Amino acid sequence: MSKIFYGWVIVGAGIVMTCIGVGSMLSLSIFLQPISEATGWSRTGISTAALINWLCMGIGSFLWGTLSDRFGTRAVVLCGGLLLGAGMVTASQAGSLTQFQIMFGVPVGLAAGSFYTPLTATTTRWFTRNRSLAVALVSAGFGLGSTTVGPLARWMITTYDWRTAMLVIGDLAWLVVIPAALLVREPAVAGSGAARAAAGGDGGEFTVGRALRTPQFAAIAFTNFACCAAHSGPIFHMVTHAMDNGVSAMAATTVLGVAGVASLSGRILCGLMADRIGAKRMLLAGLALQAVAVSLYVFTRDLASFYAVAVVFGFAYGGAMPLYAILVREYFGGRVMGTVFGAVGSVATLGMALGPWAGGWLYDTFGGYFWLYMGSFGIGLGAVAIALTFRPPRPLPAAVPSPVAAG
Repeated sequence: MSKIFYGWVIVGAGIVMTCIGVGSMLSLSIFLQPISEATGWSRTGISTAALINWLCMGIGSFLWGTLSDRFGTRAVVLCGGLLLGAGMVTASQAGSLTQFQIMFGVPVGLAAGSFYTPLTATTTRWFTRNRSLAVALVSAGFGLGSTTVGPLARWMITTYDWRTAMLVIGDLAWLVVIPAALLVREPAVAGSGAARAAAGGDGGEFTVGRALRTPQFAAIAFTNFACCAAHSGPIFHMVTHAMDNGVSAMAATTVLGVAGVASLSGRILCGLMADRIGAKRMLLAGLALQAVAVSLYVFTRDLASFYAVAVVFGFAYGGAMPLYAILVREYFGGRVMGTVFGAVGSVATLGMALGPWAGGWLYDTFGGYFWLYMGSFGIGLGAVAIALTFRPPRPLPAAVPSPVAAG
């Protein structure tokens, strides 16, 4: 019986941690209306916690990515699991809007940044073949988070209240993420030129400073920023928009779940296609489809139309997201992957931060989400335009097959 390649264990642990880590943060969209009704806090004020989440996740992505390059990913994700549970538990006891914004925004955002970037960088070091698929599977935790943590939160809110629901999710983060983190390890390094080549590095490997000054880095980072700015608002306000149109609370939550499942299939299928036709071509197609899908929300009025648009929208944004990591790996190699991809993530999370807050402000100002979707459509087209400026990746040294870089 052949031994299971340990890289797939890393992928499995990455899916679980990304699911719980990012799913806990994204569950704020499920809590938005119940918290507002129970406390009287405005949607803009509660959405500000999501703004803080993404800003802190951006800072955390860069810091955690650098720390993972230096000290290893296991230590980073262990710290993230501890911080995530603490943030959810303390936020559940917040007595004022300001306390909630700080307690949910800062620790949960920082914790969420500790999972995707370091785990993605580690995954790319384990694989040569099937690399795009492996990275896509790790990123699938984003979609799974929406389909698991969201409905769980909705059920507990209905059965108990929002404070109990948030407390339980915080406890769940401790119980699941910490054991999964203990499974993470780096691939063995043989000290030979072959092993270094398999990791994507040799004497010509990029340094962090050199990588951050290249036009390739700017193109990847700003495309990711515009991509995230285009889809973050529609994702965050998806449930409340459906409820505003007469869809029941649980049915509206399932719309977010459908988008999550569609994003999962998008990540896997686009990852497979990227291994065949290249990450840049696949990214351009995903960005164009995302822009079109966002515009369709202007016409959604009933549950069936919400489901239909969620499928297209989820597939599009899910398919695009893991491709940025592949482009970073192709352009800059593996040695500084955690730091450089963390820097890309820091820029991208600014886009993720703006969408939820802007959607809340536009709703409170104009009484609806029309301008959120129109603005997101325009920004989505901008992402396509920036992606067209990508230059071909620099040639990396030919990788010599090694036992650790299989898969």
